[in-house]
Amino acid sequence: MIEIVPNIDQIRAAKEKAQDLGALNNSIRKGEGNVFGFLGEILMSHYWGVDLANTYDYDLIVKNYTVDVKTKSCTSKPKPEYFCTVADYNPYQKCDIYAFVRILDDFKRAWLLGYCTKEYFFNNAAFYKMGDLDPSSNLGWKFKADCYNIKIDSLKKFRHHEKNPKSSLDRCGTT
Repeated sequence: MIEIVPNIDQIRAAKEKAQDLGALNNSIRKGEGNVFGFLGEILMSHYWGVDLANTYDYDLIVKNYTVDVKTKSCTSKPKPEYFCTVADYNPYQKCDIYAFVRILDDFKRAWLLGYCTKEYFFNNAAFYKMGDLDPSSNLGWKFKADCYNIKIDSLKKFRHHEKNPKSSLDRCGTT
């Protein structure tokens, strides 16, 4: 996992996009999480050096792969056993790859957690219903929506030292 510090321009752009969008149908946080979602997309586009595609089905195109970025806000550095999530209402998005990001609630730090093919995700994810207890939480956290989950340590890792981060997707088919 790569830890990064979002810059003020990235945060400002994410806030503007979130304000323009408002709340989406089926939004778990009623639109409050949009800024984190947009910031996750911006950080991933910067990491891979590509423009945002921003369609319903995917957020980026990297080396002819369509990538949907899934982002969660958090209060601390994520642990390897924490979950990466795809909500049950949108498993039909037409993307090749999911990339996962976590961002501190105060925007001071973010983590590029890893990625996997959509096929790998659904073949290995556990399904939880709204109200189920999150087995990775010791605080009694319950799922707010039906969703599929995979542990961070099950993902392919981003590499800090790569001269061409796009090359990491060449390895994606081996997940």
